[in-house]
Amino acid sequence: MKNSEVISELDEILEQYPSGYEALLPILEDIQDRFNYLPEEFLKAVSERVQIPLNRIYSVATFYNAFSLKPKGKYVIQICKGTACHLMGANLLSEELSSLLNIAEGETTKDGLFSVESVRCLGCCSLAPVISINGKVYGNLKPESVKKILKKYKK
Repeated sequence: MKNSEVISELDEILEQYPSGYEALLPILEDIQDRFNYLPEEFLKAVSERVQIPLNRIYSVATFYNAFSLKPKGKYVIQICKGTACHLMGANLLSEELSSLLNIAEGETTKDGLFSVESVRCLGCCSLAPVISINGKVYGNLKPESVKKILKKYKK
């Protein structure tokens, strides 16, 4: 992304907020929402424009699991690894996803379509095991049902 594009995109986000630390989280959330991760050039520009030290911005960005410093796929698949899901076969779902997508948890497919990550709990224990794709929850899954779900998103 060119520097002028960075400034233009960042201006759209920053004009909504006052300067200072209290605006940092919403600014980072907006950047994450728009780009699916926090690009380094944006973090540097935020530091300069809002007068927050870059190390402080990285401290916040790495503290919260909702933020990513690496690009994520268009579709983020979260595998619930909470107690109920674990007992009901979440690891089998994880293995099936890894096999179908040819990536491990924490990685993104080469085409940028899918990222896979594990989470501690999605709050759907009665539907265990579950996955979430961009917030849409799929429950009572078997490994063989994962392929059918992925087909919907590959179209």
